[in-house]
Amino acid sequence: MEIHWYGSCAGTVMVYPIDRQSLQMAEMLVESVIKSVGDVSFMVVCVDDWNRDLSPWEAPAVYGNESFAGGAEDTLRFILDNCPDGRRLCIGGYSLAGLFSLWAACHTDMFSGVAAVSPSVWFPGFSDRFRNASIHADSVYLSLGDRESSAKNPLLATVGDCIRDVHATLSDKKIPCILEWNEGNHFKDPGKRCERGFSWLLKNI
Repeated sequence: MEIHWYGSCAGTVMVYPIDRQSLQMAEMLVESVIKSVGDVSFMVVCVDDWNRDLSPWEAPAVYGNESFAGGAEDTLRFILDNCPDGRRLCIGGYSLAGLFSLWAACHTDMFSGVAAVSPSVWFPGFSDRFRNASIHADSVYLSLGDRESSAKNPLLATVGDCIRDVHATLSDKKIPCILEWNEGNHFKDPGKRCERGFSWLLKNI
């Protein structure tokens, strides 16, 4: 894994896990959020293996033979070891990185806010474990595309019910949260969705 830093040396740090292929898109997104929000820096974490490094536990493959290896604990440890002291931290990401961000808020109290943008909350067992976990974030942003539940894969098609369950869990635990619905399926405008989610979170913590 490698880290790229953007923005000021003061204020809030937004941790943003991505895959290496998304770095150029992430740079444009980050610049736009910094321009909008101001006093924030981004710690962009390029993971080596998306399915391994961001999955909270082992699970079978959804497509092809690429299963989920459950390497999230190692990734979280790497992130926390490299975060600066004395700064307010937030974390957010898209798809499996959004799921990882929610999971991270259950395993450390270091993150003040979470932005889970089109998160993979269909992940087997996640919503049940999340319901029974201690969630340490002070504010959570959730979003999903309004056509994501139309996926042909029956597991992925549960994502709408799962994110409603996650939102209800946060509300029951009195954690300030918002659930926004975007137009389209999982692959429509991920950069714009992240920009909107990160900006909302950073302005509301």
